[in-house]
Amino acid sequence: MAIAMNNHVFKGHRTLLGNKYVTYGELELPTRFDIYPTSKNGFDWGNSSLGAQQLAFSMLFQLSSEELAKEYAEKFMQSIVSRFQTRDWIISASDVLTWIEKNCELKKPKKSKTKQKAANNPINKTKTKKSNVVREVCKELDITQKQLAEILEVPEGTVSSWAVKNEIPRLGKKAIEFYIQNQKNQKIVDSYRSFMELLKAS
Repeated sequence: MAIAMNNHVFKGHRTLLGNKYVTYGELELPTRFDIYPTSKNGFDWGNSSLGAQQLAFSMLFQLSSEELAKEYAEKFMQSIVSRFQTRDWIISASDVLTWIEKNCELKKPKKSKTKQKAANNPINKTKTKKSNVVREVCKELDITQKQLAEILEVPEGTVSSWAVKNEIPRLGKKAIEFYIQNQKNQKIVDSYRSFMELLKAS
């Protein structure tokens, strides 16, 4: 799924002294050593080291779940991270999401029997009215379903089907989260620019 945000990319840079930096959306990418303690020395790439595996996990965790990132970190390292052979590299979030879609089995949690019985109970169906998740998202962002489709770069019919099913796929939710975060970041940048203009004018 394409994401219409230029700053949603992973960037890696190795200095002449050998120090390594990785950013996502222009912010430093957390190593997440707290939940995936593989390499205390931080990130690495262009090889199959522990540092490269730490980077693979952190990139996957940024765009998916902890469970998926742990399960596929080594595979992502071998097929993607180990191929970053230059000092500077860049890969978009949409490319990583495409890799996830092609290489990972997205497991859906099983419903408990109690929940299944409650869902099949006609009394519960009449009592509880679920709000439509797509309409709620559009209302919060103050946009139409057509504009949401343009933002995510998917056909308008796809968003309409989400509205009918009252369900947004996990990767769709991630893309929407990216958009919301991007809007917040843009507001911070705009506020900073306004502040600097006021300083210059004074």
